[in-house]
Amino acid sequence: MEEKEAQGAEKPVPFFQEKKVLIITAIVLVADQITKQLVVHTIDTTEQVIIIEGFLKLVNWHNTGAAWSQFQGKSLQLAIISFIALGALIHYRHHFEIHTKAGKIAMGMLIGGIIGNLIDRVAYQHVVDFIRFYLPQRGGGEIGYPAFNIADMGICIGVGIMFVLAWREQAPKKQQKEE
Repeated sequence: MEEKEAQGAEKPVPFFQEKKVLIITAIVLVADQITKQLVVHTIDTTEQVIIIEGFLKLVNWHNTGAAWSQFQGKSLQLAIISFIALGALIHYRHHFEIHTKAGKIAMGMLIGGIIGNLIDRVAYQHVVDFIRFYLPQRGGGEIGYPAFNIADMGICIGVGIMFVLAWREQAPKKQQKEE
């Protein structure tokens, strides 16, 4: 199996023949869009649904910015950047660990996440964020992690896997230089 993947690394295949990547992309994208539609149709933007009191709730927040609500009101510009990043990621995918199973999973999660949020930006001019971790404060109010969605999770997990793969690849090279 590894020999077959190694042979695939020698001769890159067209993107639409990357079946594992496309399957993971589809899973992330479908899960993202279905969950967002469920939230949009069941939770008003002023409501919240407590899942675990003092820890996790569902909200319906419209984010016109990027991660942690940076660049608010720049949804069109962020859509353009996302489209360019998506194209670059697909074009340069062979510079990553795309020939490994973990690399294919990471690439699929990244692409699915980017497309999921890109659809929102183009269709609604905002991204629907709905998962929110929080902690109540003693004097009232709460502190929390910014709301996010399945696409955001796909992007973060995909990037995390890519970092681990890059780190694992660098460790043997560093040892060879030291010897």
